[in-house]
Formats: sequence, structure tokens, C-alpha cells
Amino acid sequence: MAFEWSDDNNADSSSVVHSPAVKEEEEEEEEEEEEEEGNLEFSQLLLWKASSSSSSSSINSSVTNITDLPPALVSEILCRLDPKELGVISCVSTLLHRLASEHQGWKNFYCERWGLPLAPKSISSPGGKSWKDIFIERESRSRTFLGRYSIDILYGHTEAVRSVLVLSSSNLIFTAGYDSVIRMWDMEEGFSIASSRPLGCTIRALAADSKLLVAGGTGGFIQCWKAVEHLPHLFHLAASHTTNNSEFLQLWEHQGPVTCLALDPFRIYSGSWDMTVRVWDRSLFKCSMVLRHNDWVWSLVPRASALASSAGANVYFWDVDTGDLVSVLGNAHVGNTCSLARSHMGDLLFTGGDDGSIRMFECTNNCNFSPVASWNPHSDSVNSLAFEFPWLVSASSDGKMSLIDIRKLLKSSRSPAKVNQVAVTRTIVEPPQRMLHGFGWSLFSVGVGGDRIVCGGEEGVVRVWNFSQALEIEQRVQALREMRLDNRMQRRKLQMEMNLKGSQGHQCSVAAKNQMNINGNRNGSWHGRRGVGGKLKA
Repeated sequence: MAFEWSDDNNADSSSVVHSPAVKEEEEEEEEEEEEEEGNLEFSQLLLWKASSSSSSSSINSSVTNITDLPPALVSEILCRLDPKELGVISCVSTLLHRLASEHQGWKNFYCERWGLPLAPKSISSPGGKSWKDIFIERESRSRTFLGRYSIDILYGHTEAVRSVLVLSSSNLIFTAGYDSVIRMWDMEEGFSIASSRPLGCTIRALAADSKLLVAGGTGGFIQCWKAVEHLPHLFHLAASHTTNNSEFLQLWEHQGPVTCLALDPFRIYSGSWDMTVRVWDRSLFKCSMVLRHNDWVWSLVPRASALASSAGANVYFWDVDTGDLVSVLGNAHVGNTCSLARSHMGDLLFTGGDDGSIRMFECTNNCNFSPVASWNPHSDSVNSLAFEFPWLVSASSDGKMSLIDIRKLLKSSRSPAKVNQVAVTRTIVEPPQRMLHGFGWSLFSVGVGGDRIVCGGEEGVVRVWNFSQALEIEQRVQALREMRLDNRMQRRKLQMEMNLKGSQGHQCSVAAKNQMNINGNRNGSWHGRRGVGGKLKA
């Protein structure tokens, strides 16, 4: 019999006794009802988002559930959510979990922040990680720069280090400076792999990817090394032009020292104190364009077909396809604008100047940049900036490095004109999240990659701040804290139990003593009355 009724007809529902099978069926029905309610609530939210865009004007008003929408429209609606909203939706029901977890938006989020991962082929392979898992893993790693670190010091240069470069895809570090030698280091082990012959001038700029390494300095030329196939460390630095080696090239065009270099898949960019930026064809190694400025060029950052360069106190924005000057950001700093950095999508620009301040600009329509935030972490010129979402790292002549997390300045936009557009909260001055100091020497260059910060300066050594174990150390520290807390709570519980037993024993002893006193008083009064009676009789 499935259930039994009580004899009392007016008994409430609590008197009904159910069998285990009926209970399981009822629990399943309740879970299904909750899931349907969750689907309905989020369906209404997503339908509201869809109705706010022009592409969804043809939605039938009778549609009440997300399952009633076409798959293409559901994908379009999910594209308008940020990572946090997608994560919340995936926790509502199994249907929404599947839709949100398999959505292509996770790949877009990842590429907008960090570009394609080092090994994208493993993602689509069977059993590989999904884009959601890769995004969450990389996002969790972004907290490492707030954790603990170790410092490795690389010795080898005999004079000040003017430029450092981190090639995290190959676990390599490149450094150069006043001793005119370029050195290659293993990023994991910290030992020197190779070094170039002396180039005869101070090397002020380095740029590299997996196929090409370029260096420039006060000699006015650009030294190029092509990657050598099957070579573990990519480049044969010891090669020279006297050996007729095709992997070794020199480009001569500038009339002054080369101060900055950059690469993209098709071009080489070089800036010089001859007040020009030259754009080189990467396949032909020929200068294809000259962009002229009104002052010495200090820094440049390309993104797609746009190029930002700093000369004097101004920042210039160029279209490298046409060679046209698009806009000028005047007087970005008091003094020279010494360093530039840009987000991966190019919508955020960071500048550092002689006044020790760092400024953040947002790209608006027609490559116009509006100011967003500023920091004043340094007391001397900001010589170098490096950005890897969400961290902006600066190196200054005051011997300090600042670490700035820009996530709290960013907010996902709901504008239908641009998917996942970044809107920025207008903030005037922000403090840096962390300062690394104690060098005592001027810092000239900084690089970020592979959970490491690499800096070089007047001291003549290269310092590597290793944060790769920060999360594991934090987890161990948190586990120890929890163990200590548990032990403290157990000791407190035992102490309370002992105090309770002691108070109970004390109460028993007090009661016994009171009882003895009462008995004693009774006996004393009886004997007293007898004594009085005897005396009276006498």
C-alpha cells in the first residue's frame, strides 16, 4: 500500500505517511518544477534583452520560454551577456548550463583579453578543455600578482640593462643594454642560453615573436635574426653578417638612435630620435612607409591597422594602411610621454610620462581617446609600461614598480551596436594595487608574461619576479588557516564543556553544603531547646 490515512478525518497533511518510492517521485517533481521556474525567469530576462535589440523585433509575444526561440537567436542573446552573467545562467538549470557552457562567447572573451592561447589545437581535440574551462583557469591566474613571489637575479651584463623582453610562448627572456650584447635566458630555469657578439652601440629596444627577433640602438640600424628551424631556442644569436648567414640581417634607414620597436604578422615598426617612425615590410625587409613627427619618438604600440606613437608630450594615432594621421592627443603629460601600452583589442591606451604619472584612455569613435583614469605612483619618470590583462606594470627611474588592476574600472556594456563592448567608469585618480620597490637604482624596462615580471635597469642585473607558485602557496596558507581555525574551535568547545561540567559540580557542592548547613542548624536548635528546658527544670 502506497500510503495510509489516519483515522482522524480532520488531521493535517503531516499525518500522511509516504513510502520511499513516492518521496523520490515527489522530489523529482519538485526539482523539475524549480528547473522550469528557473528556465521561465531567465527566459523572460533573455527575451527582454532580445526585445531591446533591433534584430529581435519580429519575436512573437506568445514566446515565454527560451526553448521556444530559434537556436540562432538564443546564441545572439547569449552574446550580449558578460562572463559573470553566463556563469550565473549556467547554474540555473541543466538546459541553460548546456547552452551557456557550450556558447562560443567564451572564446571571444578569452581572445579579447589575451588573444589566442599558445596551443589552440588541443582545445578542439576530443577530451580537450572547453573554452569556458580555459577562460576560468586563466581568469583565476590573474590573481597571482597579488600573491607571494620569489625573486631570481640573472647576472651576465657588465653595464646597465636598457631593454627586456619576455617571450612566454617559448619560455625565453631577451635582455640588452649599454654593453651592446643581447642575451637570451631560459625563463623557467634562469640560466643563460646564448649571447650575441657586441653590436658596437647601446641597445635600447627589442621586439620578438616565434619567427623574428629585432634589436635597435644608438647606431641607427635594426639588427634582425630569423628563427632557425629545429633550433630549441629559436635564434642563433652568435651569427654575424661576416658569415653570409641568411638568418642575420641589418636594416639601415634611420638617421638617429632607434628607441622603440614592435612587430605584427606583416610589418616591423621602428621609432627613432630622428623624429620618424618607419614601417617595414616583414617579408622583404624594405621600408614601405615613413611617419614624421615634430619631436623625438619615445614609444609606439601597433594594433591591427592602427598605430599609436609618442613624440615629446603628444601621442599620435596613425592608419598604417594609408599612412594618414588620424588624431593627436596633445600634452598627455608634463614633459615627455616616455612609454605606451595598449590592450589586446586596442580599445584602451596607457601612457607614462616624465611627471611620474600613468594615464588611461578609452578609444571612442574615429580613434579619439578620452581620459578615464590616472595614477601617480612614482616620483620620477615612467620609463616603461607592460600590460597583460588585467595588470598594468610600470617601471620608473625612482627604482619602483607599480602593479595596477584595471578590472574595477571596466564594465560590460549592453549596447547592441557592439558585442561585449567595454564601457569605462569615469574615475579621476586611482591608487595602484601593489608596489614593488627596494632596488635603489633606476629601472629602464619591464616585461610581463608567464606569471613573471622581468625588469632591468641601471644596476646591470635582470630581476625576475616569479609568481608561478602564488596560487598554490595561497591554497596551502588557506588550508593551514582553516586547520588552525578548526583546532581553535575544538579547543574552545572542549573548554566550554569543561567549564559546564565544572559549574555543574560546583552547583552540586554548593547544594550539598547548603543542605549540611540546614541540617546542622536544625540539630543545633533542637539541642538548644533541650538545654533550655533542662535548665528551667533545674
